[in-house]
Order: sequence, then C-alpha cells, then structure tokens
Amino acid sequence: MSGEEKEPALRLRGVIIAFALLFSAAFAAAGAAPARAQGVTLIRDAEIEHTIRSYATPILQAAGLSPQAVEIYIIQDRSLNAFVIAGNRMFLHTGLLMRADDPLQLIGVIAHETGHIAGGHIAGRGEELRNASIKALASLLLGLGAAVATGDSRAAGAVAGIGQDAALRGLLAFTRGQEQAADQAAVTYLRRVGLSPEGLRNFMAILEGQEVLMTSSQDPYLRTHPLTRERVAFLDRAVSESPHRGEPAPPEWEAMHERMRAKLTGFLEPARNVERRYPADDSSQPARYARAIAAHRSGRVAEALERIDALVADWPDDPFFHELRGQILLENGRAADALPSYRRAVALLPDAPPIRLRLAQTEVEINDPEHDRAALDNLIRVLAREDDNPTAWRLRAVAEGRLGDTGMAALSLAEMHFAEGSWREARGQADRARRTLPEGTAAWQRALDLVEVAEREEDRERRERR
Repeated sequence: MSGEEKEPALRLRGVIIAFALLFSAAFAAAGAAPARAQGVTLIRDAEIEHTIRSYATPILQAAGLSPQAVEIYIIQDRSLNAFVIAGNRMFLHTGLLMRADDPLQLIGVIAHETGHIAGGHIAGRGEELRNASIKALASLLLGLGAAVATGDSRAAGAVAGIGQDAALRGLLAFTRGQEQAADQAAVTYLRRVGLSPEGLRNFMAILEGQEVLMTSSQDPYLRTHPLTRERVAFLDRAVSESPHRGEPAPPEWEAMHERMRAKLTGFLEPARNVERRYPADDSSQPARYARAIAAHRSGRVAEALERIDALVADWPDDPFFHELRGQILLENGRAADALPSYRRAVALLPDAPPIRLRLAQTEVEINDPEHDRAALDNLIRVLAREDDNPTAWRLRAVAEGRLGDTGMAALSLAEMHFAEGSWREARGQADRARRTLPEGTAAWQRALDLVEVAEREEDRERRERR
C-alpha cells in the first residue's frame, strides 16, 4: 500500500485510540468537572480474540455484515462498557467480558452494538469524530507495542487533562430511538442464529440495578446506552416470545467463556482474588488455568511451570497452553527454552498473529542468524495481516539489521514510527532508507511515499499548533 493510500487509515487508527480513551474517560466525573484519565490500554490475546470472534461472527453475518469488515478491540478496563464508532469499530471492556455470567449475555451486547453499526447510527458522525479528536491527539501518546499482561499489545495510549465539553458529550450519547432500534435489531439477529435474547435482557437487568446510583458510580454503558421502560418492556416481550427461550448457549461456547474469564482473572486480578474465585480444591480446567497464570504473575516461576506443564500433559493439542508456557519462559529470560512451546503453539494455530509475533520475538531474543532469518519470515507473515503493528516492524528492523540489510532495516523503522504517528522520526528513517535502497525498487518507492506523507503530517501538526 502506498503512502497516500495508507495515510487516511493511519490517521483514523490514531483517532480510534483517542476516541476510545475519551469515551472511557469523558464520564468519569459527575457534572461538568474536567475528567482526567490515567490512560487506556488495548490488549491483544489470541485466545480471547478467538472466543469473541466465535460469538460475533454469526451475529455479524445475520446482520448482513462481513465479519472481516468489523474490527473488534479489547480495552483493559474494569467497568462494564461496550461501544462502536465510525469505520465499523467495536470496543469491549475487559470488565464486561469478566462480568458476563454466560456467553448469551456477551453475545446479546455484541448483537446490540452490531445493531448500531448495521443501522448506520454513527454514519455521518465521521467529521464530528475527526474534529473532536484533533485536540485530544495533541496530548495523546501512542505507545504502540507495549507489553500487557495477556500478551503483546498493539496499542497503549496515555493522556492527562482532557476536559469534557458539550460537543463530546453530544457525540458520545446515542439517542433513545437509536437504542430501541439497536435492541430490535439485536433480537432479530439472535433469532436468525437460533439464540434467545435472554442474555441481553439479563445484562440489562444488571444495569437496572445501577440506575439509582450517582452518575460517577454507574458503569459507562448505562450512561451512554440509557435504559427506558419501553426498552425493558420490549426485551421482556422478546424473551417471552422467543422459540429459543431457556435454551443455553452451545457447550463449546460455554467452555470458551469460562476459559476467557479465568484467563482475564488470572492476568488482571490480584492473586488473592484468583485464589478466592478458583480455590485449590477446584480441579476444573479454567481454575487450573487461572492458578497457573496467577503463579506466573506472582513470580513463582517453578510453580507456574509445574501447573502449565500439567495442563499441557492433559491437553497436548491446546495451542493456548503451549503459548502460556512459552510466555512464562520468555518473560523470565529463557528465550531458548520458550522456543519449542511457541513453535508448537504456532503449528497448532498458524493464523493467530499475536502468537506468531511472540514466536518471532523469542527468535530475535536468541540473537542467532538462523533464528533471525526465521523471525523475519514470521514477521512478514504477521505484517501481511497487521501492517500497522509497530512491534512487528521494530522486531523486523532488528532482524534485518543483524542480517546486514541496513536499507530494509531503516524502512522497517520508518514503518514503525509511521504506525505510531511519530512523523519526524518516520521521515528521518524513510529518508535514510531512500538513500540506501536500490533506486526504482518497490521498497525504495515506499520510502519516498513515507517521506512525503510524514512531511505533510508534520506540516499539518505545525499549523494546528499555531
């Protein structure tokens, strides 16, 4: 993709991160007092992404949408929240994923948010979104590639001192009519895929209990998706009329859901909470999983390895258990020992970019030409799926530099800075690549494009600062 083609996508990706932060922070305080956010983190985890995609794909298809055209992001935040923005982007908070008691509750929320997308409720807000985000972008630090508990993160932003204003509040709030329309669409989608709307109704019941709370104590979902008597009555009728009333989700979805909650609990909750929720006498697979993760997070490496080795022995073809074993070893400075586990995980699940990226990171950390070449091959495959992943570009630059390809290493660094929105650094590395790469090649042309786009973005930022 040329620089001109990628420029709008890059800017929109930056806007996504800014908007995600504003959405989660804008209602942090009651009234009109300025809200201050400590930051937002978008996490990557192959297993959790697989679970959510398994739930969302039939719903999106029932709505007439291509699942590949809808991007789903996971925000590390304890609150119950989910929302969509322009460009078919859906965001789910980890608090929602952990609070949903069963797959049907989460699927119901996904169906509701899909109703907003399919209904075009955010169409025409693109310019509003862009304008509202410009000021936020001035103070937004994109730390893409930061490691987070559940694996390598593609995006982490931090911002302070972003105040609420009427335009943002108007942008964030859906109308009551749109909420009712999204509920109606959700019920239709659920009926088409043979699921009961009880999950959505049960989730709304959780929110009903919060309506009497002060605004600052309510979960953001309730404030941005206001409940009305009409909505609740409609969902009650939909449940009573559903031919699938009382039917549970498929057993495999139930198992995936419990695994997802156990994994998030293990990584995000204090060890005492993990022990309370998954006591030692609980021999279920999710409980054993959570305790292995908690041991790793607590620095009890031998215990963590013993626990994950037992899981691998019982389920040798589970890619995520092999992935966790690799992560424990890699994060404790044992890259060579981690390599077989990551290789096995990738062999079992070859189309999961987060796992393949960790394999490449492991190969790079071993610091051997043979492993650098293997890492380069894996990184090329990751970037074919995620060409705005700065961690992958950084690792690729390291491997190329070690292998003596300084021109391509400079170009990869330029791509990394470009993905992060660091225009000056992107321009400098792209210019270096331009002067090093053979003239007329595709890589040389890409370097020229990056120089041009980065210069244009630098000029735009200078104008906005005046």
